[in-house]
Amino acid sequence: MISLRRSDDRGRTEADWLKSWHSFSFGEYHDPKHVGFGPLRAINEDQIEPAAGFPTHRHRDMEIITYVIDGALRHEDNLGTQSLINAGDVQRMTAGSGIQHSEFNASEQDVVRLVQIWIKPNIDGLQPAYEQKAFSDDEKRDRLCLITSQDGHDGSVVIHQDADVYASIISNGRSVRHQLVGPRHIWIQTLRGDVTVNGRPLNEGDGAAVEGELEIVVTASTESEVLLFDTA
Repeated sequence: MISLRRSDDRGRTEADWLKSWHSFSFGEYHDPKHVGFGPLRAINEDQIEPAAGFPTHRHRDMEIITYVIDGALRHEDNLGTQSLINAGDVQRMTAGSGIQHSEFNASEQDVVRLVQIWIKPNIDGLQPAYEQKAFSDDEKRDRLCLITSQDGHDGSVVIHQDADVYASIISNGRSVRHQLVGPRHIWIQTLRGDVTVNGRPLNEGDGAAVEGELEIVVTASTESEVLLFDTA
């Protein structure tokens, strides 16, 4: 079964410096039909204006993954981390018992576009931690590139949950395939372009929950970029 979450149906937050779309209930946006999916709690697509961003704020008991689509994001936290997250980079923060951080567009001219993902960890009160890795376009080209996992295999970023996240850049007319092993929660988020998921069309910004399928085939009808979540 494939349930579509169209881009225009997502929640929306807008300020003079921020446009944000929420696949699940987040902040002041609440939809009882969309409060999460498995351990997924947030998939927020953010567009931040030049030199603007989120001032220092606090999180706890959440695995927070940032994937930059275009531009660069500047990060600072109370662990002493100061980093630049470029397009294609994956950042993981284990908020654990509590972490404070800020995020700002690193450019004075260009908008930064990113996806921020919240995944509920399998244990609360963890020691706060930070990790960041770069994944090239070539690594993602016409294949599912593992970017996060519970054990860090294949060079992925480690998260504290049974949740594999894959990124793929799919050429026009090409497909990527994912086999399901046992009952899993699969979510696909289209970051750019147009694809079909087992024949169902998804456009840029659309998401899809997939359950009860043995195989997932994502086929691009234009140059496309997608994230695929495989969680307990």
